[in-house]
Amino acid sequence: MRQRLFTDFDGPLMDVSQRYYEVYLYCIDKIKRGYQKVVPLTKAEFWTLKRAYVSEREIAFRTGLTERGQPEAFAELRSAVIHTQAFFPFDRLHDWAIPALTKAQSAGIELGIMTMRRQSELIPVLEKYSLRRFFPEHLCFCLPDDYIKTYDTQDKPRLMLKAIACLPMPERQWIVGDTEADIIAGKRFNLTTVAVLSGIRDRPRLALHHPDLILPDLMAAVDHLLSS
Repeated sequence: MRQRLFTDFDGPLMDVSQRYYEVYLYCIDKIKRGYQKVVPLTKAEFWTLKRAYVSEREIAFRTGLTERGQPEAFAELRSAVIHTQAFFPFDRLHDWAIPALTKAQSAGIELGIMTMRRQSELIPVLEKYSLRRFFPEHLCFCLPDDYIKTYDTQDKPRLMLKAIACLPMPERQWIVGDTEADIIAGKRFNLTTVAVLSGIRDRPRLALHHPDLILPDLMAAVDHLLSS
């Protein structure tokens, strides 16, 4: 029986929390004025807000960037730098990533990546962590470098459509992800949707989109799939 598991990259595999926090600190430093008293949130406070889908403007305001135009300037700068090469080195592979992928692959599950990273943002990391052994090229679905992004909830279903159109249909197929975009893409094409809590959305935000399962991380997802 052919079985396939698509996983998002950031969240299920990569811990991006430090990158996001470093960008937050960078933007504060660039936007604040010399006379302002600004007290940055701790990483835990910041990440809790991010996972609850609190806006960048609100995060800036809670930090003390309250003067006219500052929250907007903060949000704009953050959007411009969050996916730049200067900050990607802060990402780290989750401890369970390799063991979970190894367990799934050993059980005969076909593994694929479904990510909003651009090709130039994905390939170097696959090579850095020797992940090519899990994800053959024809099962790596990412955005071309020249792709003009809209919204993840629109772009990820388009990426899933591309995958469905070019791959043989398995008997069982899942998508594991940490955002609403993964759930929407999976539901649109009748994949079992597994939301994990190891990324940028918390349980209440994920539950709003009614995934089939909400589990702690990729290892818990693999264990569940193998036992079902």
